[in-house]
Amino acid sequence: MHIEECAQMAKVSLTEAEQTEMAKQANILVESFNALESIDTEGIDVKFTVLDIKNVLRDDVVNKTISREILLSNAPEQYGGYFQVPKTID
Repeated sequence: MHIEECAQMAKVSLTEAEQTEMAKQANILVESFNALESIDTEGIDVKFTVLDIKNVLRDDVVNKTISREILLSNAPEQYGGYFQVPKTID
């Protein structure tokens, strides 16, 4: 993808000099990723963090729920089993 197309998608205007500079920077970025692709990672474990942390999750526990009728019993207005509120956006 060319810098001009990226600028159009981002809805920004770039001068020729700015486009040239952005192209240089993009090429440096692509070359850096190409250098990373050449590294042999065979046998290396995939890690998302270097820290030895574990995610602690609680067990899902089913709690007593309140019926829809009870919840809606105090609603000033309701429609189709839902709370009806004033329109806020035209």
